[in-house]
Amino acid sequence: MGERLKWYDDKADNSPWIDALAELRQQAAREGHCYQHVQAITVAIDQYAEAALGNRSYFLNKPYSTASAGH
Repeated sequence: MGERLKWYDDKADNSPWIDALAELRQQAAREGHCYQHVQAITVAIDQYAEAALGNRSYFLNKPYSTASAGH
């Protein structure tokens, strides 16, 4: 099996660049700008995450783990 995927954690000691990208990705769709521009920004951020961090979904919600569900 490969290395575990990394996910964005807003409580972690992230660089200001990563925090800014996460904030931009969340706010882009809420600002009411042109849909195509928002999509282009979102795709660019996801492509950066894939190239630099190894996970295209890095800024999306971290999936729940069955091990941490407490069962």
